[in-house]
Amino acid sequence: MIKIYYPHYPYKIKEEEVGKEFIFDELRKQWVKLTPEEWVRQNFVQYLLQVKKYPSSYIAVERKMKLGEVNKRFDLLVFDNAARPWMMIECKAMHVPLDKTVLWQALHYNIAIPVKYLVITNGGVCHAYMKGLMDFESIDMLPSYSE
Repeated sequence: MIKIYYPHYPYKIKEEEVGKEFIFDELRKQWVKLTPEEWVRQNFVQYLLQVKKYPSSYIAVERKMKLGEVNKRFDLLVFDNAARPWMMIECKAMHVPLDKTVLWQALHYNIAIPVKYLVITNGGVCHAYMKGLMDFESIDMLPSYSE
């Protein structure tokens, strides 16, 4: 498990209707519904940008992908400096346990978009894996972007 220390960030949050909050996504440049999963995603993005120093222009947020005949959406995809998919991050709400179902979801997404690193997080818990010769192996920390 990787311990993530989230940086402070002045999120822009607004309430459009009673009980319906929206957060401004700086990468997508739009307001999105503030769900428990979105809160984790936004915090993890700030961790990547501020702590790990990943370039914002190399991070894609919630984009469609084709998995066989089914359309799916990944949470976060980081590209390397040659614009190749490098790291995929699957975010879950904080109350969702990171069990084998979540890991299998990320592994299935890796079939459609192969990456060197897979990350699953629910905000409180984070697990990361690096592609080895035969399989993904657990790692103790996220790589710096320069690696």
